[in-house]
Amino acid sequence: MGLEDASSTVDEAFTRKDNRGLSFENTFGGATSFLRRRYTKDLAGVDIAVTGVPFDQAVTNRTGTRLGPRAIREASALQTADAPYGWGYDPMEALNIVDYGDLAFDYAMVPEFPGLLTAHVKGILDAGAASVVLGGDHYISFPILKAYAEKYGPMALLHFDAHTDTWQDDNFERIDHGTMFYKAIKLGLIDPARSVQVGIRTTVPDAMGMNIIDAREVHEGGTAAAVSKIKGILGDAPVYLSFDIDALDPAFAPGTGTPVWGGLTSAQASIMLRDLAGIDLKGGDIVEVSPPFDTSGATAIAGAHVATAIICLLGWNSHGGGV
Repeated sequence: MGLEDASSTVDEAFTRKDNRGLSFENTFGGATSFLRRRYTKDLAGVDIAVTGVPFDQAVTNRTGTRLGPRAIREASALQTADAPYGWGYDPMEALNIVDYGDLAFDYAMVPEFPGLLTAHVKGILDAGAASVVLGGDHYISFPILKAYAEKYGPMALLHFDAHTDTWQDDNFERIDHGTMFYKAIKLGLIDPARSVQVGIRTTVPDAMGMNIIDAREVHEGGTAAAVSKIKGILGDAPVYLSFDIDALDPAFAPGTGTPVWGGLTSAQASIMLRDLAGIDLKGGDIVEVSPPFDTSGATAIAGAHVATAIICLLGWNSHGGGV
């Protein structure tokens, strides 16, 4: 296949005959699954299931992250005709990747949402696949971590963000995107000693024992030093990666609910994600993309690249290592 196939190939989200390989259809048309992967609820033999969680009940400032999964899928159409740059292998050929669609939930029954999401991700894990979740506000990481910890035990959290999201909140019925990692640590879902938060640049009342590499440390010390430190902290622990798009400076990702200046550049993020290859990553999410606040689409483009990098990391040890 090649670019000439765009003249006759369309809607590969539904029409492709298998789950592997690049996709050649017009970027501006067709059904916009993530990376033009096939939409399916059949997870037999699947390595990675990409799924959307259009939930934004708990955004601090600017709502709109419920539209994030749709925007990220659309932006990902720019990436489907070439293997991801700099990884040395093509995850779209090496891995069985599908778009599992979105979580279904009743937006008017918010208390039911966490259990539905945990069950949704548990279904993916029970089928033998890993999940890459497109959010959605950052609260979604908490129900997801419940499913992962049930399978793997306490996770090492690799968290890119402007905020630690560890504000004290002992009411476990509250749905809040600023307190979910406090609760995850309290419930034993996260091992704080093996966890690290990158890009932080807001006051931290209590990091709950997690390690912090703030944005200034990355800017002044460089990405290589940051990656070396991250890998030393994570060790061989099972890792869950959560990337809040406001880890990036608003100059690179203005479409987020809680923009904070002084953040990571998109170049720094892409280099660090690539150089983290080899960690024992089990799953991940990209959250807080809020398209209404970025008419350029740059934030969704960044989100699509982060999700692709998570996929590359998930397949590295089995398919990319040593390349």
